[in-house]
Amino acid sequence: MIEAWEYQVVAGLLFMIGTLGVLVRRNVIVIVMCIELMLNAANLSLIAFSRQWGNHDGQIFVFMVIVVAAVEVAVGLAIILRLVSNRDTVNIEDTSLLKW
Repeated sequence: MIEAWEYQVVAGLLFMIGTLGVLVRRNVIVIVMCIELMLNAANLSLIAFSRQWGNHDGQIFVFMVIVVAAVEVAVGLAIILRLVSNRDTVNIEDTSLLKW
């Protein structure tokens, strides 16, 4: 049986990969995917601790994190569509050009 520390190692690696992607990449779509990776790492950690302690509160909190992730994707997609329609690019440095 897999122990909780093994889940934490995998979650830590996923979170580090996501953080590195957010800091290094310039593409808005890749940045949104890396943020999703970081949220999934947090979900994995919550589920592992919930399973270890036999408590369902972590699993309930995971559903809230999934809702936040869905909202984040919707807002990110709106920004990406606006950026592409104005400048024909998905470069993060061009987001300051989205003034009304």
